[in-house]
Amino acid sequence: MSRVLTIVSLISFATALFSRAVDPIIPPIAQDLRTDPATVALLATAFALPFALVQPILGPVADVLGKPRVMLVCLVVVITAAFLGAVARDFPFLLAMRIVGGIAAGGIFPVALAIIGDVVPVKERQVAIGRYLTFTITGNLLGSLFAGVIGDMVGWRAVFVAVGACSTGTLVAALLAFRGVKIPAPPPLALKAVPASYRAILSNPRAWTCYGAVFLEGLAIFGLFPYVALLLLARGEARASIAGLILTGFALGGVVYALAVRILLLRFRPSRLMIAGGACVAVAMLGAGLGTRWPVELGIFAVLGFGFYMLHGCIQVQATEIAPRARGAAMALHSFAFFVGQAVGPVLYGFGFAHAGQPPTLAIAALIMLSVGVACARLLGERRTTPTP
Repeated sequence: MSRVLTIVSLISFATALFSRAVDPIIPPIAQDLRTDPATVALLATAFALPFALVQPILGPVADVLGKPRVMLVCLVVVITAAFLGAVARDFPFLLAMRIVGGIAAGGIFPVALAIIGDVVPVKERQVAIGRYLTFTITGNLLGSLFAGVIGDMVGWRAVFVAVGACSTGTLVAALLAFRGVKIPAPPPLALKAVPASYRAILSNPRAWTCYGAVFLEGLAIFGLFPYVALLLLARGEARASIAGLILTGFALGGVVYALAVRILLLRFRPSRLMIAGGACVAVAMLGAGLGTRWPVELGIFAVLGFGFYMLHGCIQVQATEIAPRARGAAMALHSFAFFVGQAVGPVLYGFGFAHAGQPPTLAIAALIMLSVGVACARLLGERRTTPTP
């Protein structure tokens, strides 16, 4: 089990590098490709939307063809998209590579969670997911941090090259590590049974709660990320490395949660963790709306990350148990909702910043996330998954 978790975590780490590496280098991309920065910020949507839309297809495909096989093929496509993005001569081509990368990533994140659901007993699953998230968070952390540093020192194209090289190394390691690894297979699921499978999943009220909650998480939290560099630029801070450092604060908060998750689960019920997570996010959102100095904002984003992963981890455990026989499909819908939220978020934040301003927009986002935490605690939190000490 440990070997399988390490393999899927490394693959997700490499993909996480690609997903968040663009956020701190939006201003230099806009300058080099002579494109409006607000338009370049939609590269986040270009990745998230196809990622979401492909989930209902790749989830069942992974159930039928084999989850490890689907993950490896998708990783190859992510690598290709990264290297081609490095040589983009115009914005439409770079946009296309982000779309391709988003589609391929759709066969990695949810399938990895489905594999964890296959091999880890439910009582230990939240701890396993916490450890998996440590790898993914580290990918987000390094993606944002090193993208900013490399972007300042060498240029934004070098960021894509570095991500492609790291992912290539991960692919080689995964091909070697997957040899001889057997993952327990659920009962056979034919593709023709997929519509009925989705109907069964969506007939479960808990599914609508899980999927609705992660949609709002993606919208309210991740929709903000593409604007961090632009908001700093408006305050006179043009260094991409500072934007990357602030985004790293979010990932650091997630690492703290991943390290503390076992203790938290032993001491608190999931319902309390959900409320606390939503409250942490709300407080951080309000703090982000104050436009403070960047060292303070770094701390604010650390609180934001801690609260998000506390809430999101509880929701993910519930999502893995919605349909054990079609876990790939269930987790695909989970990721579909989450990344549709991430795709819609930048558009709504752009509208809010332009018409209402930064503090009111973030105050609305804070209220949304506090409501998500309270609603999930009431509708999902009665089941406790205590890990074995």
